[in-house]
Amino acid sequence: MKQSIFTVKTNEIIAHDVYKMTLSGDTSEIKTPGQFVNIKLPGRYLRRPVSVCDLEKDTLTLIYKTVGGGTYDMSRMQKGEKLDLLTGLGNGFDVSCAKDRATLIGGGVGVPPLYFLAKKLINRGVSVDAALGFASKEDAILVNELSALGVNVRTATADGSLGTKGFVTDILRSDCAYFYACGPIPMLHALLKNASSDGQMSFEERMGCGFGACMGCTMQTKSGPKRVCREGPVFDKNEVIFNG
Repeated sequence: MKQSIFTVKTNEIIAHDVYKMTLSGDTSEIKTPGQFVNIKLPGRYLRRPVSVCDLEKDTLTLIYKTVGGGTYDMSRMQKGEKLDLLTGLGNGFDVSCAKDRATLIGGGVGVPPLYFLAKKLINRGVSVDAALGFASKEDAILVNELSALGVNVRTATADGSLGTKGFVTDILRSDCAYFYACGPIPMLHALLKNASSDGQMSFEERMGCGFGACMGCTMQTKSGPKRVCREGPVFDKNEVIFNG
């Protein structure tokens, strides 16, 4: 973990209430896709955790949704403004688990960390498919960008305005060899019940400190309680427990 000051390069809306921000700064502590940063915002007590969407040398890309006052403040930030970030937080995806082929499964703002992951997998020679779910076409993000990397992308929307009408579990291929997933809890729960292949799941959770001190994001696993911010946010499918 490292605390650094980053400078806003761009900050633009890309979908309904969803923004893409690029920042310049010291990215040396970010090692794997699936890790996150924790952002200090002026006048806000708690930092805001945001997953890493992409990384190019000293440029960090974040995609976030405005869901409260803090992220609304972020959406108003302009080029040249400064942000205090904790970087290199969490344990990310293990790309070595996918051998020849992998399926990326994302829902809503769980899609961004899968972009950085796709780049890493493709660089290792892995063939990548993606199944992405959104509420509607207006909420869809990174579909074209993932396709441009060479990912075979399928989409599902709850209202049928893009791709298949339904949920992401409706568009999963039966020959999925290994998966990486990130999205809301109901999506991950449905995936655990329906996917027969092995894989990894990245959890979205409210966090107090973001580095394991407050224990506020603890979840139960088959090997005991674990902190999403410290031992996660990525967990092996086989250790995840859902109630119900």
